[in-house]
This record gives sequence, structure tokens and C-alpha cells, in this order.
Amino acid sequence: MTRQQRILQYIFEKPVRSDIKWDDVISLVKHLGREIQQRKGSRVALVIHQVSAIFHTPHPRKEMKKAAVVELRKFLEKVGVHP
Repeated sequence: MTRQQRILQYIFEKPVRSDIKWDDVISLVKHLGREIQQRKGSRVALVIHQVSAIFHTPHPRKEMKKAAVVELRKFLEKVGVHP
């Protein structure tokens, strides 16, 4: 299993994990060959199949909050990305 497959599996695990690092999500999106757009402040747009979602880069922690992981999961499902 590749690192990106493992990250994708972690995103879809239930119960929702609280140890998913933002840098790993960025790595996954880049691996999928998709676009990452820096917005104002800590906002980042992830664009997959011309569908975008805005997320906040977590700080000072590197891990995403559970609610953000749930939103990321919904976004990935919407664009057809599954583990």
C-alpha cells in the first residue's frame, strides 16, 4: 500500500481520525494530479475535476480537526475519490 493509499484510507476511517496531517492531505491531492490554490490567510482551495472546496490550513497544530476531515471526506466522495 502506497503512502497516498494509506492517507486516503485514514480519511475514510470510522470513527473519524484526529491525527491526519494537513501536509499528508496536500501530498494526496498532488498525487491525484489536482490543483491546490492558496487563498487569503490560511485558506486553501482544493480543486478536483473542476470542483473546489475551501479548507483552512490548521495552525498551530499540523493535524486536521475531525470536522475538517469529515468535510474533506464529503468533498472526495463528491468528486468520485474513494479508498
